[in-house]
Amino acid sequence: MSSSESARRERRHHDHALRQTGGRGWSLASVAIAGLVLMPIAAVIWLAMNPVENIWPHLLATVMPRYFLNTVILAVGTGALAAAMGAGSAWLVTMYEFPGRRVLEWLLLLPLAVPAYIGAYALADFLDYSGPVQTAMRGWFGWESARDYWFPRVRSIEMAVLVLASALYPYVYLLTRAALHEQSGSAYEVARALGTGPVALFRRVGLPLARPAIVAGSAIAMMEAVADYGVVSYFGVQTLNTGIFTTWLERRNAGGAAQIACVILLVVVLLVLWERFGRRNARYHQSARQPRPIMRQNLPLMAGLWAALACILPFALGFLLPVSVILHYALAYPEGWITPGLSLAVWHTVSLGVVAALLTVGFALIMVYGVRLSGRALPRLLLPVTTVGYAAPGAVLAVGILIPLAALDHRVADFWLSLTGTDPGLILTGSGTAIVFAYLVRFFAIGQGAIDGAFTRVSPSLPMAARSLGRDSRGVLRDVFLPLMQGSVGSALLLVFVDCCKELPATLLLRPFNYETLATRVHEKASLEDLGNAAPAALLVMLVGLLAVGLLARANLGLRKPASRGIDLNQTG
Repeated sequence: MSSSESARRERRHHDHALRQTGGRGWSLASVAIAGLVLMPIAAVIWLAMNPVENIWPHLLATVMPRYFLNTVILAVGTGALAAAMGAGSAWLVTMYEFPGRRVLEWLLLLPLAVPAYIGAYALADFLDYSGPVQTAMRGWFGWESARDYWFPRVRSIEMAVLVLASALYPYVYLLTRAALHEQSGSAYEVARALGTGPVALFRRVGLPLARPAIVAGSAIAMMEAVADYGVVSYFGVQTLNTGIFTTWLERRNAGGAAQIACVILLVVVLLVLWERFGRRNARYHQSARQPRPIMRQNLPLMAGLWAALACILPFALGFLLPVSVILHYALAYPEGWITPGLSLAVWHTVSLGVVAALLTVGFALIMVYGVRLSGRALPRLLLPVTTVGYAAPGAVLAVGILIPLAALDHRVADFWLSLTGTDPGLILTGSGTAIVFAYLVRFFAIGQGAIDGAFTRVSPSLPMAARSLGRDSRGVLRDVFLPLMQGSVGSALLLVFVDCCKELPATLLLRPFNYETLATRVHEKASLEDLGNAAPAALLVMLVGLLAVGLLARANLGLRKPASRGIDLNQTG
C-alpha cells in the first residue's frame, strides 16, 4: 500500500472515530462559519454584477489595460526573481559547505519579518538623489547635479519587483529546501559518479526534483505581489490593486472597484491553477528504507566565498538594508518614539490582532471539528473553499466587507433611532469590527491548516475511549483534543496575530476616521517622506514579524537532523 493510500485510510478511520461522538450542531456551525468567511467574496461578485453606475466600459477603454499589464509584469517579475533567489540559495546551503553556511541557513528566513512596504521605503531612501549612494557618487567623482551622471530610476516597476522578490523569496527557499532534504542523496552521488558537473547537477537532477516546490513558492510570491499595495503606491506603479483605491476613494464608485476586484480574483485563480498544473505530473517517491542523507561537498575557498556572497545578497536586500535604514532613523530621531499617536497605534494593533487571532483560530477549530464530526458532503466541500480568503488581496476583501456592513450599520442605527430616539452611530464600520472581520477572512486559512493538521496527529483511539467513558462531543474536544493540540493552537494564534499586525490594504480601507495601526502609521508617515516618525512603528512591526520567523525557523530548520558532514570536492569524481 502506498503512503498516500495509507494516509487516506488513517484519515477515514480517524474521522469515523470522531463521528461516533455525534454532532449535528457542530456541522451546522461549520457551515455557518464557512458562509461568514465566504461572504465578502460573494459580495464582491454581486456588486460587480449589479453596479449602481456601470463604468466598466470606461475603465476598459482607459486605465484597465495599464493596470492589468503592470500587474502581470509585477507578478511575473517577482515570481521569477524570487524563484532564482530562493531556489539558488536553498540549493547552495543544502548541497555545499562554505564559510558562513550554518548562519546563512537561518538568516535567509529573516526577510519574512520585514513587510515589503517597509523594504520599499528603505530602498528608496537609500538610493534616492539625496540618499547615501548618490551622495557618495557625487563626492567621489565631483559631479554636481543629476545632469552629470546616469542613475536608474528608483521609483519604478523594476525596483518594485526587486523589493517584492527580496521580501518574498523565503517562501521559495523554505519549500525548495524542504523538497531537497526529502530526497535521497543517492541520486546526486550517482550523477556525480557519471561525471556531472555542479551546474548540470542542478539543472538535470536538483531542478526536476524541486520543481513542484519552486512552482508552489513562486505562485505564493506572485499572489502576494498581486495583493501588494504599499510598495506599488509608494513607487507610483499603477496596478489593479491601486485601481481599487482610485476607483473607490477618488471616483466614489464601489461597483467599479468591485469589478476591478473581480479581475484580481480571476488573476489569483489563474495563479492557483498554474501552481496545480506545474505539479500535475510531478511524482517523486522515496525508498521504503531510510533515505540516504545528502553529503554536502566542501567548496574550494574562492568558490565558497562566491557561494556565501550569493546567499548574502538576498538576505542583505530583504532584511539587512531595511533594518539598517529604519534603525538609523529610529536612533537619529528619538523624538519619533514620543510623538502623539504611536502608543494609540500600538494599542489598536495589539487589540485588533489579539481579537482577530482568537476569533480566527476559534472559528477554525469549530469548523474543522464540525466537518470531521459530520459525514455530510456540504461541510467537507466548503472546508477547502474557505481558504480562498488567504489568496484574495486585502483590498478585494475590503470591498466585499465595507459595503454590506455599512448598509447593515445604517439599518441598525435607523431602527435604534426609531425605537429609542437616540442615534447610536455606526457600530460596525465606526469601530474596528470591520477590520477584525477582514483579518478573519484573510487569515482563516492559517488557522484552518494548523488545526486540521493537529487533529490528524491525534490517535483515533483516544476520542473513542473518551466517548466510551461518557464524554459528549464537547467533552471530547475539551478533554482530549485541546490538551494535545495546544502547541499547534498556540502557533496558529501567533502566526495569525503577526499577519494581522502587518496587513495594510484592508486596514487602510476599513479603518474609521483617525484610526491608526502600526502598519497604517508607517505608510502615512513614509508617504509624507517622514521616515523619522515612521521608523519606530516600522521597527515594532518588524519585531513582531521576527516572532513568526522564529517559529518557522524552529519548525523547518531547528528540528531537522543535520546532513552528513561535508566531503572534499577535490576528492570526488
